[in-house]
Amino acid sequence: MYSRVIGTGGYLPEKILTNHDLEHIVDTSDEWITERTGIKKRHIAEDDQTTCDLAEQAALRAIEASGKTTDEIDLIVVATTTADKIFPSVACLLQQRLNIHGCAAFDVQAVCTGFIYAMGVADNFIKAGSAKCALVVGAETMSKIIDWSDRNTCVLFGDGAGAVILEASDEPGVLSTHLHADGQFEKLLHVPAGVSHDRQKLLDGEAHLQMRGAEVFKMAVTTLGRIVDETLEANNMKKSDIDWLVPHQANIRIIQATARKLHMNMDHVVVTVDEQGNTSAASVPLALDTAVREGKIQKGQTVLMEAFGGGFTWGSVLMKY
Repeated sequence: MYSRVIGTGGYLPEKILTNHDLEHIVDTSDEWITERTGIKKRHIAEDDQTTCDLAEQAALRAIEASGKTTDEIDLIVVATTTADKIFPSVACLLQQRLNIHGCAAFDVQAVCTGFIYAMGVADNFIKAGSAKCALVVGAETMSKIIDWSDRNTCVLFGDGAGAVILEASDEPGVLSTHLHADGQFEKLLHVPAGVSHDRQKLLDGEAHLQMRGAEVFKMAVTTLGRIVDETLEANNMKKSDIDWLVPHQANIRIIQATARKLHMNMDHVVVTVDEQGNTSAASVPLALDTAVREGKIQKGQTVLMEAFGGGFTWGSVLMKY
């Protein structure tokens, strides 16, 4: 028994913030941002637009693409760092929006690796026979935890949501998932406040993302190189067996380094970071949906999805599309 992606969907808020717009907010420039990150613009949710709002639109598009009905969905897994409420989960709120009742619905929190984690969870549910048709979503409103006076972080992130429908299948779909974490690097990339830690910052609206960028960059490049080797070895595959790389869209230089590791031409790497910035858990499913809808990724091709995020967390999904 396999799980197979049978539909993808994505959604980006209408509001766009360009690098030139940021020049009026912080001491930065379009040239500086583009050279170091590859980002030209990002989409920003309105003040009253929630993570669930974005997730709902992406989910509806994935459901439509799959040809399934909401009645057939028996598992909902949402990857997010920026939930609407402390509880219920975004997955439960989304379940309500979609008028689905009774199936398991829960959030996964692994920051930028969240969608990869969610895919691993849903894949195992299906392989175990506990679900037959899963809605897996990555959705974020990262703009709501950004310090817009910090030029090192505010230029990087955007908002959005991506989704897939995973269905049980006799045909190979998801071939393997590989999930990892190491909490000793907590303070290199984190939000230093929450419900039970430094709560006053949360109440004062000062719970902002903090990142030691150079150290995160080095760790990401090294770790993603290792996950490529691990994934290929687990499937007895060569680098040339991979048709498409769908990486987390954090930084064009990290994406290029991973492509070099695979000896892969950038023509076979899905890149959306220039148009969307880093949308955390939403970036991989958004990139996948973009490539599918543009006709790049074709049925039967082998796709490697990978990500690295705060925690640190990292992981990969290898699948036949």
